[in-house]
Amino acid sequence: MVRPLLVKVTCGADDAERANQGLTVAATALAAGAEVDLWLAGDAVWTAVAGRPDPFLLEHAAAPRDLVAAVRAGGTVTVCSQCAARRGIGEADLDPGVRIAGAAVFVETALRDGVQALVY
Repeated sequence: MVRPLLVKVTCGADDAERANQGLTVAATALAAGAEVDLWLAGDAVWTAVAGRPDPFLLEHAAAPRDLVAAVRAGGTVTVCSQCAARRGIGEADLDPGVRIAGAAVFVETALRDGVQALVY
């Protein structure tokens, strides 16, 4: 049995390699059959805003919005409520299936039995 995986990405264009690594791990884990919860915080939230171009692109790496879309297709994608509010982003601004939630939901998810959490 594959353990559930919680991946939190806390950066965006300001640290593109770290952000892309977290998004790639989340998408890869989902493809491997894991239950994946991807949390986007800080400037990572821009990767889930509908109609917005990729906030960064890296050579030899999948596009960030494509990776988030892959996770959305079979996992859960959540945008940090405070991070969204600071950027003027509401639920209606996000890609279909992306939710906004706060620290209490993150902690609840992280403390479920068997969850492995990774923060990037």
